[in-house]
Amino acid sequence: MKKDIHPDYRPVVFQDVSTGYAFLTRSTVSTKRTIQWEDGNEYPLVTLEISSSSHPFYTGTQRLLDTAGRVERFQRRYGIQEEAQED
Repeated sequence: MKKDIHPDYRPVVFQDVSTGYAFLTRSTVSTKRTIQWEDGNEYPLVTLEISSSSHPFYTGTQRLLDTAGRVERFQRRYGIQEEAQED
């Protein structure tokens, strides 16, 4: 490999902010945050919004996010209204 053209490939901790799940792997991602890992060493930390511990596909559960009113706001904005049901 040529010197000084490749990013630094080093151990990095990725942590899911919603569940707290963390795992150590190698990556070239750059970050200024660090965390003390289980082995006592300090590693760069990257926070994730979704990982396999919180994604509905992998967990089999659906988490409700704060989405109340999004559909109604969309319908008001674009003039889509529910049609009246006839009895």
